[in-house]
Amino acid sequence: MSGESEINGPTPTSGAIRQIAIVLFPDVEELDAVGPWEVLSFWTRNFPEDGWGVYCVSAEGGPVTCAKGLTVYAHHSMADMPAAEVLLHPGGMGTRPQLKDPGHLEWVRRQRASVPLMTSVCTGSLVFAAAGLLAGRPATTHWASLDLLAELDPTIEVRAEDRFVDDGDVITSSGVSAGIDMALHLVSRLASVERARQVRRGIQYDPRPPV
Repeated sequence: MSGESEINGPTPTSGAIRQIAIVLFPDVEELDAVGPWEVLSFWTRNFPEDGWGVYCVSAEGGPVTCAKGLTVYAHHSMADMPAAEVLLHPGGMGTRPQLKDPGHLEWVRRQRASVPLMTSVCTGSLVFAAAGLLAGRPATTHWASLDLLAELDPTIEVRAEDRFVDDGDVITSSGVSAGIDMALHLVSRLASVERARQVRRGIQYDPRPPV
């Protein structure tokens, strides 16, 4: 499946808005969703000429309580979400029940059939693996879940050292903050490297850990 339905630039035709959907669910890890949201919303709001939008979607729409207690609101339910060109599935402990949830896994498979680019942050890739999306492909996840990723599908080429793995129509990223790197990579891929640099500067993403 590598490279199938791959999307990159160029800029869409005038008036065409392509959408990026970020999935929310109970016990989603806050930064897995909000980190990419910061990158992607800054991009789409400040550079509308690029022709992209971003929204959040949950099973029912409305409020969702995250892993650390933050409440966030989804713009759409899964039943009424606009067509998406990119889907981003975050991680968090809320992914654990999803691994055995036939309804959610089937929804992910349906998205795979219609969404050109599927992306994940942290343990979101476990859900992709459980849904069969990563068979025979390179992928990564949070360091503490690398073994589980391999257990879910032994055909996966687990990339333990990579911040993110771009395999054409599927991109996976490792834990929490790596989602910001992956989102900047998305801007670079969907718009341009220069645009991604402008976004990085705009949100002042220049990590220098003090410890």
